[in-house]
Amino acid sequence: MMEIAGIDHIVLRTTQLDAMLAFYCQVLGCELERQTSPEAGLTQLRAGNAMIDLVTLDSNLGKAGGPAPALTGRNLDHFCLQLKPVSEVEIIDHLQRHGIDVDAFALRYGALGQKRTLYISDPDGNRVELVSL
Repeated sequence: MMEIAGIDHIVLRTTQLDAMLAFYCQVLGCELERQTSPEAGLTQLRAGNAMIDLVTLDSNLGKAGGPAPALTGRNLDHFCLQLKPVSEVEIIDHLQRHGIDVDAFALRYGALGQKRTLYISDPDGNRVELVSL
């Protein structure tokens, strides 16, 4: 029988690679793992034990996925990132220093059970849920 151990990676399509890199690396602390040629259009970011792949729409990979993400047609509803232990105040302060609009923390159920989480949005409008371990 198969058992899922965790999220391996997600793939987000974008028209704003620089803004997405700044958001995921500078704001959320991901690290650039590798980048393919502009024609292939794949940038892979290390997010803890998982990866966030960014695909540019004008690349070979991006063209295969159809039109650009927009407010009326996102790539996905949201994904949740597990953060190393940090207080809610520290999370909010950090995000606000980077000009990120922050929703209030609320109790939600996820892989770790009931936890207080909050939602933010990346430059392409993808919703990102954050939970502290």
